[in-house]
Amino acid sequence: MTDLFIKRPVATTLLMAALIFFGIVSYFSLPISEMPSIDFPTIQVTASLPGADPETMASAVATPLERQFTSISGLQSMSSSNSLGTTTITLQFDLSRNIDGAGTDVLTYINAAQGSLPTNMPSPPTFQKVNPADMPIIYIRVSSDTMPLYKVTNYAKVYIAQRISMINGVAQVAVYGDQTYSPRVQVNPDKLAALSIGIDEVANAFNSETVLQPTGSLYGVDKLFTIKAQGQLTSATAYNRQIIAYRNGSPVRLQDVGAAIDSTVNNRNAAFFDQQQGIVIAVKRAAGTNTIQLVDSIRAMIPNIEATLPPSVNLEFLYDRSISIKEAIDDVQFTLMLSIGLVVLVVYLFLNNLPATIIASLALPTALIGTLSLMVFFHFSIDNLSAMAIILAVGFVVDDAIVMIENIVRHTEMGKKMMQASLDGARQIGFTIISMTLSLVAVFIPIMFMAGILGRVLNEMAITITLCILVSGFVTLSLTPMLCSRFLSGKISESGKIFKWFERGYEKSLHFALRFRFFVMLLSVGVLALTFWLFTVVPTGFIPATDSGIFYAFGMAEQSASYDTMKDRVLKVGRIFMSDPDVFKFIGVVGVGGPNTSMNNAAMFPLLGPMKTRKRSAQQIIDDLRPKMAQLPDLFVFMYNPPSIQIGGKQTKALYQYTLLSPDPGELYPIARKMAADMRKIKEITDVNTDMQIDGPQVQIEIDRDKAQALGVTASAIETALMTAYAARQLTNLYGATDTYKVIVEVQPEFQRRPDLLNKLYVRSSQVDTNGNTVLVPLNGLVKMTEGVGPLVVNHTGQLTSVTISYNTAGNYSIGEAVAAIETLSKKELPSNISYIFEGQATAFKQSLASVPFLLFLAIMIIYLILGILYESFIHPITILSGLPSAALGGLITLLVFGRQLDLYGFIGIIMLIGIVKKNSIMVIDFAIEAEREGKSPFEAVFEGCIVRFRPIMMTTVAAIAGIFPIALGMGAGGDARQPLGLVVAGGLIISQVVTLYLTPCFYTYMDQLQTWLVGHKADKEEG
Repeated sequence: MTDLFIKRPVATTLLMAALIFFGIVSYFSLPISEMPSIDFPTIQVTASLPGADPETMASAVATPLERQFTSISGLQSMSSSNSLGTTTITLQFDLSRNIDGAGTDVLTYINAAQGSLPTNMPSPPTFQKVNPADMPIIYIRVSSDTMPLYKVTNYAKVYIAQRISMINGVAQVAVYGDQTYSPRVQVNPDKLAALSIGIDEVANAFNSETVLQPTGSLYGVDKLFTIKAQGQLTSATAYNRQIIAYRNGSPVRLQDVGAAIDSTVNNRNAAFFDQQQGIVIAVKRAAGTNTIQLVDSIRAMIPNIEATLPPSVNLEFLYDRSISIKEAIDDVQFTLMLSIGLVVLVVYLFLNNLPATIIASLALPTALIGTLSLMVFFHFSIDNLSAMAIILAVGFVVDDAIVMIENIVRHTEMGKKMMQASLDGARQIGFTIISMTLSLVAVFIPIMFMAGILGRVLNEMAITITLCILVSGFVTLSLTPMLCSRFLSGKISESGKIFKWFERGYEKSLHFALRFRFFVMLLSVGVLALTFWLFTVVPTGFIPATDSGIFYAFGMAEQSASYDTMKDRVLKVGRIFMSDPDVFKFIGVVGVGGPNTSMNNAAMFPLLGPMKTRKRSAQQIIDDLRPKMAQLPDLFVFMYNPPSIQIGGKQTKALYQYTLLSPDPGELYPIARKMAADMRKIKEITDVNTDMQIDGPQVQIEIDRDKAQALGVTASAIETALMTAYAARQLTNLYGATDTYKVIVEVQPEFQRRPDLLNKLYVRSSQVDTNGNTVLVPLNGLVKMTEGVGPLVVNHTGQLTSVTISYNTAGNYSIGEAVAAIETLSKKELPSNISYIFEGQATAFKQSLASVPFLLFLAIMIIYLILGILYESFIHPITILSGLPSAALGGLITLLVFGRQLDLYGFIGIIMLIGIVKKNSIMVIDFAIEAEREGKSPFEAVFEGCIVRFRPIMMTTVAAIAGIFPIALGMGAGGDARQPLGLVVAGGLIISQVVTLYLTPCFYTYMDQLQTWLVGHKADKEEG
């Protein structure tokens, strides 16, 4: 095959030009993203029943829905959070499940559950195709210096959020600090009692007097008249004049017993930008959507949106996720160019031959750019993993070219003319190139078909690097020998003569190693044992966090904390954040709504300055802020840097989740409380917190049914009166030009302060007095009220009551050490009736950790099979693979020295080492086998193979180290996360290079003797 390309230079040149042309075109059509599309299909179902306590929401709303959802195919996990008046159910499906099909199933089962849900729900449950744990890609501030917040909210929801939500790829547009307008009818219970007016009369008056119904038309002979009735009350002023009852023949208006005010649907919810209350829009993307393309679409729409807004309404982009992604990708591309430059420099320093260097340099871009054209067919993107795959391939690409060039140069040193040297050298090394290419591809085959989240994460990288290797092999067998035949100078360079000194030193030491080969083999056994031991002691991580210019902070106060108290505390925390020089903006959300599930929780999002101007990473800023937050006496603040890949559907206050499950809450809650306390003592973890909130102050009302029955009061009347007075009951709708607003009735705020004020509420009886008016009975005459505690939130996982304890790793401890410590504690402390699971990042880590040994074993087995087929030998593939333990040893030692974890990127480095190290062994063994066929002894053959291949082995190793060196430095945006990959490969290459240069020839001689003995033993049996 190589002869064809050498003899047809025009065809070869045009073929390579076409490969480069299509690669360049493909580059501009490939989307740019942070990571491959690896999102779990997730759907969030929301239901509301204003005023209902968490236990009611869990039993009456969540349970009927969960019972239906369990029938959906492909459902991987289901969890729900039930707080005051709100239920949120998160459904996460298998990676293979189509999100649109899952959405159709969810809607079907919501409809099926309608008959079991409370009839007084103001609206049926709704769902969105969004993961609540995902980080928004954009935060937009909407503000005005002249408008009240409820008007700003109207513009934010109708003119901005609705239009953004229509963009393809947007999953959710959340409005934090939502101040949606709502007239509130607030009454004085003392005045109602004095006039014998029940609060239900107030509700009924507005329910029947604020209407908007079709009123028909008049069809005249000549004209058509439409009938327009003004059945609505359109302002709070109009509500004040509304007659609610008649007493002694005189009308009683609302203004006589209370007032109507312009207010909001949720008046205990606020978002703060720095220290000012405002409206913040958070946009989340749908699963599988390209972040940069989506942000570009949103930004393109903003000018049109601004044109429809009043001049006094301002939009400001607070945070744009695409900026950090672009910076990271730009840094990866710079790293790629730097790697190419370093590799080319290494080639020149070794050969000091400009034509040879140019030929190797041309092979690099041709192979790398050609790979881009193939990536289009697989619908890949340019992201951190695919770009890293191309960087890693730089060493492989130049390896092949170096081996080809060096072999052709060696033939010129024999006195051959350049054309003949190119033909003979390419023929001789062609099979070696094919062996190295196919065996290297075999390393990544198991990853391509690996299941689960780890397989999805690594799939695009594995295929990309495989494409790179195949294109590289093709370019090496075609373009490189053709260029050598025309342009390569056959003269030995001065540096080549200097290199002879290194060869002579290696030659002497190899003589010594072969003489004492038994001790070399003993050393290899020690290397193998040490490698296995290091795998057990090196800290193991999973997906490293990346600095995206934002981190999460969650505040949690005592369970009795009020809305006003939380506002003051969050603003205080905001001032601490803003005092940090690297924090330039602060968003805080307080109250039920937005990312919060209960009143005593707050979500905060410190926004960091540009990475180029900061001296500290997000994690370093968090570490510096922890001591300051620990000094706060009345608020626990938990902070963490979210990973680039979100696994799991729970939004918790720390990165990792550990969940306890039981059908009996009475047994679960005491155990969960004790486990959380014990986990705080584990040195490997920090920021331990729980979503269990069961100590909220509660007024427990027990109805005296006998007394109520005697007075003509039903249980329904009592609960309806309570709901109307204290549950922000939504009476009717007010239909505006652009939105529909809820009309709410309640007692005045001063009557909602303390439990004893409940005594002022009167309930209507079915009995009538002498004037014909129904009798009002004081609430305290019908019920027994006691103060106690109850849950603020009730959580389910699956259909079981659950408590999730979230935590972060402490100091330099890894997630592997943390999980092991928690499992040890669980086995010791948990009774048999309480089960536990790890969720999110923790469970994915456990699953991945369990699959890694099998994956490595499978990769080695596939390599063995391919090499065995290529060499028609059972023995020689073992020889080639003998150096693998030393490569892993070098990588693991390097991680320990630099204090890094064996995480996802480090694991990729181990896979890469398998491919690189065996390439060096292949070059030696391939030559030795050929030399034996020419009549040389095994010792002579392998010795000559080591000496002849010493220069290309050293060149390829140093080139590979130079290519990976920029990653090992860990510089630039996202460089810290990628650093373990560079450290593993660089360290593994250095140590394995030393070991394999001596171990491989010794191992070869033993294996050759074994093969000779087996063949001779078989021949003796046949003769016998």
